[in-house]
Amino acid sequence: MLQTDPLLNAAADWAIVVVFGVVYLGMFLGGLPRLKLDRSGVALLGAIAVIALSGMGVVEAAQAVDLPTILLLFAFMVISAQMRLGGFYAAVTRRVGALPLPDAALLAALIAVAALLSAVFSNDVVCLAMTPIVARLCLRRGANPLPFLIGLACAANIGSAATLIGNPQNMLIGSVLRLDFAAYARAALLPVLISLVVLWGWLVCVPHARVEPLPMPERPDEEPPLDLWQTAKGLLVAGGLMGLFLFRDGPHEVMALVGAALLLLSRRLASSAFMKLVDWPLLILFIGLFVVNHAFEKTGLSADAVAWLAGHGVRLADPGPLLVVGVVLSNLVSNVPAVMLLLPHLQGDAQAGVTLALVTTFAGNLLLVGSIANLIVADLARQQGIVIDWKRHAVVGVPVTLLSLGVIVVVMRSMH
Repeated sequence: MLQTDPLLNAAADWAIVVVFGVVYLGMFLGGLPRLKLDRSGVALLGAIAVIALSGMGVVEAAQAVDLPTILLLFAFMVISAQMRLGGFYAAVTRRVGALPLPDAALLAALIAVAALLSAVFSNDVVCLAMTPIVARLCLRRGANPLPFLIGLACAANIGSAATLIGNPQNMLIGSVLRLDFAAYARAALLPVLISLVVLWGWLVCVPHARVEPLPMPERPDEEPPLDLWQTAKGLLVAGGLMGLFLFRDGPHEVMALVGAALLLLSRRLASSAFMKLVDWPLLILFIGLFVVNHAFEKTGLSADAVAWLAGHGVRLADPGPLLVVGVVLSNLVSNVPAVMLLLPHLQGDAQAGVTLALVTTFAGNLLLVGSIANLIVADLARQQGIVIDWKRHAVVGVPVTLLSLGVIVVVMRSMH
């Protein structure tokens, strides 16, 4: 039997720790200095490095990836692509914007629509489709665009927490912890609804600095016109999947893949159009982090750290520590990497999984860089001449996040 050199093993472990640290530094910075790498590129290179350093082999690396999560995420990207190609998101936003409502009521309607769509489809895709239309709507009405656009981002984040398919981190939590879809939705519904009311109340009652749009060239509407047939197909598949998830057990990723396959069977929409709207970098980010985290866990250092905390009376699965750590990590390295770090230490605790899903999603509203949805809204608003910087976002994001986290604490305590 071959004997391994303890010194070489120790050196390899510490090299993996260094790679792990660099990867999560990249998650914090959004890339690495002096290199044209985004978070996905950092995760991919980190995975390659730990495979080489640990000698885990390609098969073990593949086994480290939670394939059901990847497949579920891919399938819903295809379904979201169907809805966008069918012009559904843009049509709904225009229809709501055309309602003869005062600003406060229109804001409530847009918050409700963004939250509802984000609970079923991707919150990032919803923001991508709705932001330009909401921005132009505000400019035509002469309304202050800040509460509408920041409210859109916050509502999409909050609404996405309502189900286990609303955002990538919820899909991961549901897949790894095998959470019941309907039970999670029942637990999350009340915190989500109360938090949306809190968001609307803050946006309406607190005065916001008036933002005058910068002079910008007129941009054409890039969203496709409404196609009733393609929209009906997408809604039928999405509704069918929601029904299956709520009332039937089984591999959700397989059900979702079948639904995506039905949409790809089209005589009018090319499969390449779907593939262009799939967020491949996000899938690569997931795969890379799965491999990096697996290599780090094999060093035993994360287990030692958790054991040390437990010895001092701090259990990560307890609601208090999980809330604090979840919020901090979500705003340091983003919510998906934060969830990947914390999940292995929850020991299959379903209640802790619900708390983690709500906390890491709501925490995305704290800072402008806290979620991709925020950045999408800020970037697309700038293209319309509306500047949303971190200070303007913080006026809404910080208090709404703190209040919504308080809602989680109160609701969770009342349920026990």
